[in-house]
Amino acid sequence: MNKPPFQGQRTTSADSRDPKLPECSTSKDTAQQTNLASVAITVTAVEVQELSKEEQSLRLHLEQKVECAFYEGGKALMELRDRRLYRSTHKAFEDYCRDRFGHSRQQSNYLIAAADVYDNLTTNGCQILENEDLTTNGTQILPTSERQVRPLTKLEPRQQQQAWQLSVQEASGRVPTGRMVKDVVQRIMETTQVPNTYEIGEVCQIIAQDNPELRGKGGCWGIVTQASDFTCIVRLWDGEYSIGLKHLKSYDYSHSECQQIQQISDRISKIYSIALEESVQRFLESLGKLNRPYLTALEEKLLNVLESGIGIRKIQ
Repeated sequence: MNKPPFQGQRTTSADSRDPKLPECSTSKDTAQQTNLASVAITVTAVEVQELSKEEQSLRLHLEQKVECAFYEGGKALMELRDRRLYRSTHKAFEDYCRDRFGHSRQQSNYLIAAADVYDNLTTNGCQILENEDLTTNGTQILPTSERQVRPLTKLEPRQQQQAWQLSVQEASGRVPTGRMVKDVVQRIMETTQVPNTYEIGEVCQIIAQDNPELRGKGGCWGIVTQASDFTCIVRLWDGEYSIGLKHLKSYDYSHSECQQIQQISDRISKIYSIALEESVQRFLESLGKLNRPYLTALEEKLLNVLESGIGIRKIQ
């Protein structure tokens, strides 16, 4: 019987032995690349519309309102304080500012002082600037926030103008930051003698900083009894101290408020001079750090008790 031919070996096609990408796929990729290369990107041009004269005028008006916001606020607070327009609802200006505007008397004082500096910059020489680069579009560069003006309050009016112009120069003709102004003011104070503007009877806050002689006195208020070129003699509740100008900061109290502080200081000093318990001394020291020119009802009552207990008549 004849055997069938041996079929154990199969013939493998060339395609199976050497696989290749299908020609159709390669041709599609080439076509896609060609199409992508020929895709045109359409960019829509946006026309920048010029402002009309009326719009330019409105923009300038609104920009000036934004720039002067802190100035207007400071001027308003100044009038409210000076005319005591808060007296129908509040005993003290500090309480009024806290309840009505949500900020401390110190913040109000910053705004009031900034308004004074702004007036100085706009009325005493900064309209005609020596360097034309300090102006933009014919408008002088002026402060736009209280933080930019705050460092200038340490200088006398003419120095304020010089410091501001130098600050604008360092800002390349733009509005300088508060840090820039502070650095310029610091350089001026280091190279020139800043006049002592403190007056006898003025109430100041002690800034201890790195002065070891003022340790424990930081934040306390004192009353100026003597003023020289570089220092002030300041009376605290426990004695008098000679303090450099950089370690003092005015509370900017009115004359009547300074008198109130003097009365409080005299009362505290009389009690403090008598040997008392440490707890009583700590209470008196806390009164020496008040940032307001009056005592609360409870503080007044406690002080009266101490005065009565040691036989001191209250100063009228």
